[in-house]
Amino acid sequence: MSTALVVSILVAYFAVLILISVLTSKNADSESFFSGNKKSSWYLVAFGMIGTSLSGVTFVSVPGGVGAGAWHYYQLVLGFFIGYFVVAYVLLPLYYKYNLTSIYRYLEYRLGFNAYKWGAGYFILSRTLGATARLYIVINVLQTFVLNEIGFPFWLTTLIIMFMIVVYTLKGGVKTIVWTDTLQTVFMLLALVVCIISIQQTLGWDWSTIWHKMQGKNMTSMWGTDVMKKDYFLKHIIGGAFITITMTGMDQEMMQKNISVKTLKDAQKNIVSFSFVLLLVNALFLFLGGILYLYAQQNGWEFAKSDDVFPSIVKEHLPQGIFLIFIIGLISALFPSVDGAITALTSSFCIDIVGFERRKDLDEKQKNKMRQLIHLGFAALFTLLVFFFKWKDEDSIVDLIFVIAGYTYGPLLGLFSFGILTKRSISSAKIPIVPIVCILAPLLCYGLDHYSKQLFGDYKFGNEMLIINGGLTFIMLFIFSKKEANLTQEIAKNGFDLTASN
Repeated sequence: MSTALVVSILVAYFAVLILISVLTSKNADSESFFSGNKKSSWYLVAFGMIGTSLSGVTFVSVPGGVGAGAWHYYQLVLGFFIGYFVVAYVLLPLYYKYNLTSIYRYLEYRLGFNAYKWGAGYFILSRTLGATARLYIVINVLQTFVLNEIGFPFWLTTLIIMFMIVVYTLKGGVKTIVWTDTLQTVFMLLALVVCIISIQQTLGWDWSTIWHKMQGKNMTSMWGTDVMKKDYFLKHIIGGAFITITMTGMDQEMMQKNISVKTLKDAQKNIVSFSFVLLLVNALFLFLGGILYLYAQQNGWEFAKSDDVFPSIVKEHLPQGIFLIFIIGLISALFPSVDGAITALTSSFCIDIVGFERRKDLDEKQKNKMRQLIHLGFAALFTLLVFFFKWKDEDSIVDLIFVIAGYTYGPLLGLFSFGILTKRSISSAKIPIVPIVCILAPLLCYGLDHYSKQLFGDYKFGNEMLIINGGLTFIMLFIFSKKEANLTQEIAKNGFDLTASN
């Protein structure tokens, strides 16, 4: 298949996204951009969240990781499943009760201005690093397996893709993304199913034979039983639950689309239905990884990087039409994880850092202009970070993303947990308690991880680092807090509209 045809398909795909953007962004204003006017359909949000949650990392790295880790990743997925119910029945009711546009306003109302700013700041840091890591892996695959053949440089590919994303998200924001994510999820899942069936037909085995061969080669092993290793099942399940609670329930990008649904009940339907679908979709990706490795072993192929397994086999050993579908699926996995991130980061920066809700001196036209400049600024930052990841050249981005989450979402977990689970308030002393705690907790976690061999022997920290980070934040906040005699009065004093609810 000619590279020109692949490029033509990508251009046509982008044109469809632009068309959706034009149709959905008519008469769009700041409210449309930030919250979709609270008119999003829950089933569209639920379906689109599949693409946002999985991203290009799942599309490439999860199948590639089966060779070394079998189905151990599914332990995390089971943890994710548990976490979504906490999001649906603990966090969403809180956000809807107080009609929040930025979920970090809760931290201000409950714990003060510093907690609000640091909570939003950690989200901006974490989502920027995580989203650019996801963006890098997809651009790198496109570059390696398609665009290098026509001499297209990596830097130009990155600039063009970022330009595409900015064009269709700049005006409509959430209102547009709800629809584009739905379309892209369809293409991604279609590519997944087509690739599985194509490899199965190439192998010439029935599904039962394939499963038994996977079992024979220990590719379906799911449970890690060595407590000293990172993939110990309790570390994965409990860590996965907290990853969901923080990376979904305390993440403005994921919650921005959920709270754009009109009612709490519909938003909960979205989360619960999405959590069940995610169990199936992740199982399919792991099953795909097993088929890929069976096919590779049958032919004596080896790969230097696990992330190259899926694209290499599809391009070099399957029909050209399948490779085209793979590219479309890969692009469809890329855009939902990046367009939503840029939109959410823009929203958070405008509301939480610039203070749109407080700025009475700005009219709608001025806000739109400022919002668009901030949007472009994040696009530029994303571009620079993709170049950094290219220079860094990590083998598998999945582990890197969870490491980033452990350090940056930990303080968020501690802040929200302290606000929800206690009736205490932060001391009003001149010492800035919240900033000190939010810096010190991740530093202590880094020290634990860095010196783990000296301190704990062969014990390896995994996803429990997120919980430890959040726990340290919680404990230090508790130490420097005071009992609030009338919490309701205190919250009202800080600006909480106690009558607001949906």
